[in-house]
Amino acid sequence: MKPILDVNELPSLAQLENLVLVDARAGKDAKSNYEAKHLQGAVYVDLDLQLAHIDEDFSKGGRHPLPPLKQFSETLSALGISEKSHVVIYDDKNASNASARLWWMLASIGHKNVQVLDGGFQAAEKVGFPMSSGMETVKKTPPYPVEKWMLSIANMAEVEKVSQDKDHLVIDVRDANRYHGETEPIDLVAGHIPGANNVPFTENLDEDGFFLSPETLKKKYEGILAGRKSNEVIVHCGSGVTACHTLLAMAHAGLEIPKLYVGSWSEWSRNNKPMVTKEN
Repeated sequence: MKPILDVNELPSLAQLENLVLVDARAGKDAKSNYEAKHLQGAVYVDLDLQLAHIDEDFSKGGRHPLPPLKQFSETLSALGISEKSHVVIYDDKNASNASARLWWMLASIGHKNVQVLDGGFQAAEKVGFPMSSGMETVKKTPPYPVEKWMLSIANMAEVEKVSQDKDHLVIDVRDANRYHGETEPIDLVAGHIPGANNVPFTENLDEDGFFLSPETLKKKYEGILAGRKSNEVIVHCGSGVTACHTLLAMAHAGLEIPKLYVGSWSEWSRNNKPMVTKEN
């Protein structure tokens, strides 16, 4: 199944009995925004509470570590998602909030029918998709069987080992100002992992905020990967959320999904690791 769903295809899917539409908007007002207006039938998922297991110490796994598998199984049941569900996820930041993260998590436990809505909330609103307010009633579903993360994950030790090895590639998807250490709105230190290449996730999108075509993205990333295999490539961001946007773009392009460094800069920068900052 193609990982990106054209908004014009959504109305016909909405008629399916097994469709689960998920609102993955994030930020301090995300839930109130959902309750005020959301796509009709969409259930709300909380990035911080349901798609991560946040510890007070960000040096251990970063700002958005993956939740335990049992917790994720419970989350899926709470959302009404079963193994037979066709899941469509959206947010309001071109898939960079949490929709790509939930897509990756579902793909990583082997869920086949999962897509991200291209253009998200705004695109659906523009084409006149029905809207609702308040909370939706969730279908009762049995516990979702979750055994392991099947997609590749890199830890901090592996990143440190390969980041400056020419046979490997570490991709930092944050914007250039954060990568170059000119600004850091979230973490304690501005800069990047030595040897990491900056490929901002925003470059996966066209000027209107829609994903570039699979052909365009394939040509782009094949050039960047330069023949390296997926297990020789690690993608990261600030806390393992927007990195999934690039993994989604690569899947959209028909490429194998590289490793995700979940801890990302938020973990790396708190562990006395080598860093490239504006000062050096």
